[in-house]
Amino acid sequence: MKKSKYIDHTLLKPQSTKSQIEKLCQEAMEYDFASVCVNPCWVKYCASLLKDSDVMVCTVIGFPLGATTSQTKAFETRQAIENGADEVDMVMNIGALKDKNYDLVIEDIQAVVEAANGKCVKVILETCLLDDEEIVKACDCCVKAKATFVKTSTGFSTAGANPHVVDIMVKAVDGKCLVKAAGGVKTPEDMDEMIKIGANRIGTSSGVQLILKEDVKSSY
Repeated sequence: MKKSKYIDHTLLKPQSTKSQIEKLCQEAMEYDFASVCVNPCWVKYCASLLKDSDVMVCTVIGFPLGATTSQTKAFETRQAIENGADEVDMVMNIGALKDKNYDLVIEDIQAVVEAANGKCVKVILETCLLDDEEIVKACDCCVKAKATFVKTSTGFSTAGANPHVVDIMVKAVDGKCLVKAAGGVKTPEDMDEMIKIGANRIGTSSGVQLILKEDVKSSY
């Protein structure tokens, strides 16, 4: 696969402006990225800008904490898809996972999967808040809930992706889900390593720099 098609070109900062979102979409088309990943309020605008391209619109659900109700996440998902989203990245109920309430975790993901009605659902685990065993259990819940991807990070917590957690996730899903490494990909070499380990998508606000083989200064 063309390397640029691994990248979800991301802009999720709350202070993002319309001109910055427009630039994001223009860059995504110019460099042929897989998608733009934006907050839900920008989905309709991005869909209009990207309608004549093969760049997808991805948005976030229950973001960045994952602590909204399953009904709220499902509503967000339905609305996002109505507005033109092709993919949704939801945040898992992290507290429920740590409480070992796996049924709740699975039901929460299933609510979004059902609301997505066949569209791609990526589940953000926020791996920096989990130990290795919890990461494996979270991946198992995602597989049982029939999510499309497991994803490392929101980019808004204490750390992003690293090779260790991506390796755990790839092995845990065992081909039953795809894997997205988000945050922490700072250099073209980092990106190459994540792909070599088994990441199927890279979430970054610095896709242009990575494709141009420039090191990244931003945190996401």
